[in-house]
Amino acid sequence: MLDAVLRRLPRPTDPKLLVGFDTNDDAGVYLLAPELALVQTVDFFTPIVDDPFVFGQIAAANSLSDVYAMGGRPVTALSIVGFPEKGEPELLEEILRGGLAKMDEAGCVVVGGHSIRDDDLKFGYAVSGVIHPEKIWRNVGAQPGDVLLLTKALGTGLIATALKKGRATEKAVKAAVESMTRLNREAAEGLRKVEEFKVKESKGAGAISLGVGAPASQAVARAGRLRPIHAVTDVTGFGLLGHAREMAVGSGVSLEIDHAAVEVLPGALDAAREGHLAGGLKNNREFIGECVEFAAGVPEEFRALLFDPQTSGGLLVALTAEAAEATLRALSQWGVQARVIGRVVEKRSPLMRVI
Repeated sequence: MLDAVLRRLPRPTDPKLLVGFDTNDDAGVYLLAPELALVQTVDFFTPIVDDPFVFGQIAAANSLSDVYAMGGRPVTALSIVGFPEKGEPELLEEILRGGLAKMDEAGCVVVGGHSIRDDDLKFGYAVSGVIHPEKIWRNVGAQPGDVLLLTKALGTGLIATALKKGRATEKAVKAAVESMTRLNREAAEGLRKVEEFKVKESKGAGAISLGVGAPASQAVARAGRLRPIHAVTDVTGFGLLGHAREMAVGSGVSLEIDHAAVEVLPGALDAAREGHLAGGLKNNREFIGECVEFAAGVPEEFRALLFDPQTSGGLLVALTAEAAEATLRALSQWGVQARVIGRVVEKRSPLMRVI
């Protein structure tokens, strides 16, 4: 619904707006100075686990993720709270405490926030970060010949739905919580190290300068021609296929995904087989189902998994095939066990194919 409404609104014309809402990117980016830009994002949701402290951590990690997906460094955050009038203050305290702990881990300062009375408990953050304008990652820019890399396992939505029904195992919940509370900071750092090395290598071979004397848009374009990482997004509420679709549409390409290469959280496929499908999963399937063709051998539970809405999911990255091995090694050194899950091809119909 929001996507349809945004299409009817006038587009911002400020030349300092480097990234707006036109490509459904993970965050907005606004130029402050020739070498400094502001990254802004906001996210909040209802509890998906029973422990209030853990819920606060998950909400914080999820909100921070959009800044990491743009290549930025989060610096400040404002909390957003909806809390029942008769709710226990101790419960809210634990949620806020969990969020503060995760923000502190990220080096992001909570400077305030806003709360309202709400029958349904909601919590999240508006996060501001900083980035060099030539180092922004977009969810568009993927090129034919690129490979697709994913930095986290899938299945948090399926497990959370099973948990609400009392059908999730302790092992599954533990794995999902570990994934949802893990920051995408290390994944972003590993990707950045590879990119910096490759850009330096290209410059040493006589590549064009990365100076910032020209307008910001031209500087960003120059930088992009040297970078092995062509597109990045984090996998959250629209599921892997939903966010992959945004990358494909915005880049003017098609994607192939190997379902067997996707890492799966323990218990997620069992939850899918038992029918523990969140409403968001069904909405995702309805919205983007016509954009996807599944090979006959892809099991139904995997099809559900790829539509499953994720909370604080991993980064989906389109990068040159030549840089894939070095990137996997770099991410491993940062403690991130990423996987190559597919490739980018020339645009065709349907837009995505799962084999």
